Amino acid sequence: MRHERTRQLSAGFAEVYGRQPAFAVRAPGRVNLIGEHTDYNEGFCLPMAIDRDVQIAVAPVTAGRIRARSCEADGEALIRLGEPLAPDAATPWADYLRGCIQVLQQAGEELVGCDLLLTGDVPLGSGLSSSAALEVATMHALLRAAGRPRPGTAIARWAQRAENDFVGTHCGILDQLASSCAEAGRAMLMDCRDCSLQPVPLPAGGRIVIADTGKRRGLVDSAYNQRRAQCEAGAAAVGVAYLRDATLHQLQAAAADGRLDADSLARCQHVVAENGRTLAAAACLRAGDAAALGQLMDQSHDDLRQRFGVTCAELDAMTGIARSLPGCLGSRMTGAGFGGCTVSLVVESAVPAFTESLLARYNQDWDLPAAVYVTGAAAGAGDVDLEDTGDG
Repeated sequence: MRHERTRQLSAGFAEVYGRQPAFAVRAPGRVNLIGEHTDYNEGFCLPMAIDRDVQIAVAPVTAGRIRARSCEADGEALIRLGEPLAPDAATPWADYLRGCIQVLQQAGEELVGCDLLLTGDVPLGSGLSSSAALEVATMHALLRAAGRPRPGTAIARWAQRAENDFVGTHCGILDQLASSCAEAGRAMLMDCRDCSLQPVPLPAGGRIVIADTGKRRGLVDSAYNQRRAQCEAGAAAVGVAYLRDATLHQLQAAAADGRLDADSLARCQHVVAENGRTLAAAACLRAGDAAALGQLMDQSHDDLRQRFGVTCAELDAMTGIARSLPGCLGSRMTGAGFGGCTVSLVVESAVPAFTESLLARYNQDWDLPAAVYVTGAAAGAGDVDLEDTGDG
C-alpha cells in the first residue's frame, strides 16, 4: 500500500541521510484508455492516473547541489546547481532529474540544494509512464523546496521538455499532463492542443484491468521517433501544422499525387481516425455505454496493429486472450507500443476469473514476467502526508 511505502521511504531517508525528510511528494503513472499517438499531433487522449506512483522524500540543504538516491537503483547522483548538465551512465535513472533541473534553470526558476530519496512502483518500460511520473514528481519536489509552487499544466510542459530535450524521447504531453493533473475517480478527456482537461465518469459496474506483457522496449531506441516523423511529414504534405487539422480525404489526395508515401499515409490515417474514436469514447462514458466504449478500444488496437505498426506479438496475444474471456468488453495496447501493457474494460463481477485466466493462458505461450493489475483512477501529483502513514 502507498502508506506502507511512504513509511519505508521516510525510514530509508533517515538511514541514508541521518535526518528526517522535511516533506514528500508523489506523482502517479497513467493508463490511456484510448487515444494513442495522438498527443504529439495536438489531438485527443483519454487517460486516467493509476494507483501506482513515484514518491520523493526531500530535505533542503544550504549547499548549492542536489544529492539523490533511489530505493530501487544503485548509485548516488550529485548534481551541482548552475553548472552544465549531461547524462551520466553511472546513474542513468538520475538523467530524468538532471533534465528537470536543466529545464527549470533555463526557465529562470531559482532552485535550492536538496537531499532526495526516490521510490516508485510504476513498472519500468511497461507503457504506464514511469518516466513521466518521475519527472513530474521531481518538478514538484524541487519547486516546493524552493518555495516556488507552479500550476500543474506548467509542470507538465516542463517535464515534457526534459524528456524531449535531455533524455531524447520526442514524446507528446499526454503522460506528463495526466500524471500532473488527473482527478481521482475519473478519466480525463485531454485536448493536447491547449492542455485542457474534461473529467468524465468511469463506467459503472466496470473495472480497468492492466496486463503487463513483460516485453520491454526503450522509446529512444524504438521506432517511436520514426512514427512521429512520419506524422509530421503527413501534416506537411496536406499543409497543416499538425494532423489534428487533417482529414482522411486530404491524406488520400496527398498520397494519390505522390506527396505522401504509403507507410506515412497509413500512420496518418490512424491518427485522424483515433482522434474521432477518442471523442466518441468520451461520449460513451458520459452516456454510461460501456459496451460501446469497449468496441472503440478494440478498434483502436486493431488500427495500431494494422496501420500504425506499433503492436507486437506479445501485445496482440494478450489482447486476443482478453477478448476471448467472459466479461471483457474491450481490450487494447496502451502506451507507445512495441511492448509493455494492455488495458481491458471488464465487467466487475467477472474480474477475479478474468485476471486469473488471462495470466494463466498468456503464460502458457510466453516465458516473460507478465503481471495483471486491477486499478482505480488516482489523483494527479501532490504532497504526501508524512504524518499520516496509517493503513486507512
